[in-house]
Amino acid sequence: MSDIQIVGAPAGVEGSGFFATSLDKAVGLARANSLWPLPFATSCCGIEFMATMASHYDLSRFGAERLSFSPRQADLLMVMGTIAKKMGPVLRQVYLQMAEPRWVMAVGACASSGGIFDTYSVLQGIDEIIPVDVYVPGCPPRPEAIIDGFMHIQELVKTESTRRRETPEYQKLLASYGIQ
Repeated sequence: MSDIQIVGAPAGVEGSGFFATSLDKAVGLARANSLWPLPFATSCCGIEFMATMASHYDLSRFGAERLSFSPRQADLLMVMGTIAKKMGPVLRQVYLQMAEPRWVMAVGACASSGGIFDTYSVLQGIDEIIPVDVYVPGCPPRPEAIIDGFMHIQELVKTESTRRRETPEYQKLLASYGIQ
């Protein structure tokens, strides 16, 4: 019984009946635990994602209960599988239709680097057309790896300043992709 440790409150101002922290931390915590992922799955990585959403792994316990199949209602784009160059403009349009703030996760070797398909018709990584926040390795990645990537996205979202998207560095990154 003496092994049990109670987790203390996060850093902030505490008092009787209240707890104060910064707005960035509160917004980050709310965003991180209520992400609405949009799965853009094309190949075997999509099957692994289905397993990740099923009852055994259950990605919804991390705050991704609601999958969004509309880019206008999603804030996390999960690209899984082989992306043909003809599909590149469609993927870019889906990304642009998402509202800010938005995050991107490249799942599997094909979405990250083209995988084993080093051909003229396959995009050699989605980072050629849209910025990527987290890469999940594997061919195909196990559900545990997808969950780990999702948790990295959550940590990024939680610690990101609410004004990061307005910084000159972020604007320069978007400009390098031709996004206004």
